Amino acid sequence: MLRRLREQRTAFRTFSSGGGGSGGSSGGGGGGGGGSNGGSGGFGLWAAYLALLAKRPLATKAVTAALLNGLGDVIAQSQFEQGKDFDWKRCGIFTLLGLLLIGPTLHVWYGSLGTIVKATGNTGALMRLGLDQLCFAPIFISTIVSLLMVLEGKGPEVVPTLKRNLPDMVKSNWMLWVPFQFINFRFVPPHLQVLMSNLVALAWNVYMSYKAHH
Repeated sequence: MLRRLREQRTAFRTFSSGGGGSGGSSGGGGGGGGGSNGGSGGFGLWAAYLALLAKRPLATKAVTAALLNGLGDVIAQSQFEQGKDFDWKRCGIFTLLGLLLIGPTLHVWYGSLGTIVKATGNTGALMRLGLDQLCFAPIFISTIVSLLMVLEGKGPEVVPTLKRNLPDMVKSNWMLWVPFQFINFRFVPPHLQVLMSNLVALAWNVYMSYKAHH
């Protein structure tokens, strides 16, 4: 009996570690139910996502950003702009920006932060946070809003919109992203940092989409 228990424990540890850093802990949450099909299915999807992330990191992050960008715009239009016809072109453009700009840019930027900042622990997280929020964020926000408006045929409105909305957008960005990014840079494995940012960005994308059109 003791030998059998040891074999089961060894098999479980091998299975859990196969998913990689956060995959193992996520699987643990579902594993508590023992024979739960729902937990196994959730772990299977997460393991499949991690496998894609390891095999094709750039493409996986780009597609994830596109899906969450599109969902953010759908929420913005359906919940905060009621009474208007749904703008499919705008939603498509916002989704495309996630695929071609946001996902790839964050992939490169987060990788660069790991190269630029060699420090670890709280010091490293604070240094990455400073570069991310003081240098990168204002430029990235301006770029996204500008491209979104240009692609929608609203090029002449870009400068007035940025003058009117950019200060508030940057302040709102700091309120959300400063605490989150510290946690992200401090505790989340590097290969999952873009995913965590994209998940939190769902709420941010709703705000960005709304502010870019008002």
